[in-house]
Amino acid sequence: MIYPIFRSWAWGSLFNGSGWLEGLGFIDFAGSTVVHSVGGWAALAGAIVLGPRIGKFTKEGKVKPILGHNIPLAALGVFILWVGGWFGFNPGSTTTADTSIAMIFVNTNLSAAAGAVLAMITSWIKFGKPEASMSLNGALAGLVAITAGCANVTPGSSIIIGAIAGVVVVFAVLFFDKIKVDDPVGAISVHGVNGAWGTLAAGLFNIEGVTAGIIGVQVLGIVSCFVWTFVTAFILFKIIDVTMGLRVSPEKEAEGLDSSEHGGNAYPDFATSAYAQK
Repeated sequence: MIYPIFRSWAWGSLFNGSGWLEGLGFIDFAGSTVVHSVGGWAALAGAIVLGPRIGKFTKEGKVKPILGHNIPLAALGVFILWVGGWFGFNPGSTTTADTSIAMIFVNTNLSAAAGAVLAMITSWIKFGKPEASMSLNGALAGLVAITAGCANVTPGSSIIIGAIAGVVVVFAVLFFDKIKVDDPVGAISVHGVNGAWGTLAAGLFNIEGVTAGIIGVQVLGIVSCFVWTFVTAFILFKIIDVTMGLRVSPEKEAEGLDSSEHGGNAYPDFATSAYAQK
């Protein structure tokens, strides 16, 4: 319900033709706002309703990092998204094999690379070491940010857009930790915040010229997306929480959802299993 309605505003639909944002000249070629910010703001609503994981914050309110278990697999996932995902739906959104595809490929790649490098540098300055997971999120942030303007900005502008996204994602992650919103993979920062930045950037770096009208429409699209998505998602999550319940018991959370919810275990204790069979 949330995505199809906003999509019809920005891209139109078979039923109502051109959407009202589209009619105003809203620029979002492949979905920085329509796809990514919708997901990011819905994730924000869900994270607020669900609450933080056990042990994420100390009694004093300090952040206790719960680290990912496998950075090489995370890196592989990011590169699959980069090449197999964004190289598909950004150029693929042309729907025709015209001359714009080459520029879209280049813009997408440059923004992702700039995002990864600047996120690495920012985390290096901020934490004293180049943080791998932040660098990976920087690449994703650059990809999200260029999605709106990949067809209407220059390669040079795409580097700037990705570079800013790489810096923004680091500080966005720290901000949400500070306000005690537990976002395990930085989805809100990558998709919500940088979806908004990319949509604004599509207007700021528009090849055909920048006007106050274009910037105003981009801001209107960003704000309308946030209000519609966050409010609606928050209400839906609240209804689910009150009726069915969103959160498992503390015991099941401590045991791990692989076992308690899915009947499996990513890391079985082979020694114990072998002993039990004797």
